[in-house]
Amino acid sequence: MSTDPDDLELSDAEAEALHNMQLGIEYVYRAYGNLLEFHHELGHAMDRMSNAENRLREAGHEEWADELRDNHLPAGAVSDQWTFELVEEFSTAFLEEVDTFEDEVRDELADGVDHVTERRQKRRLRERAKRDDD
Repeated sequence: MSTDPDDLELSDAEAEALHNMQLGIEYVYRAYGNLLEFHHELGHAMDRMSNAENRLREAGHEEWADELRDNHLPAGAVSDQWTFELVEEFSTAFLEEVDTFEDEVRDELADGVDHVTERRQKRRLRERAKRDDD
């Protein structure tokens, strides 16, 4: 496999498609990171709510403590799913599949070369920067 992007026989449309897919995958990974952050933040929030349950109970507010314990702490974040389940489903049902698809397209069109547009841009900028006074 050559990493020279100029050795690839790509149409402009193919190169643009690869570039857009690469950017799309990078945004999917960023979204996954945000989902992980959401998972961790909500976990910390639930820990605080559990502490609040204990303090409510200590303060003699059994009814509120029971409601917190029975209705809010065990509830799911989205459609009765806990955030770890959302993370798992996203990573296996979407992230892996779209990542594999992008790999397959890139393997077929660009011999597996990643970041074709950026490699071409790097070469153009470096060639432009060469001086004739050598």
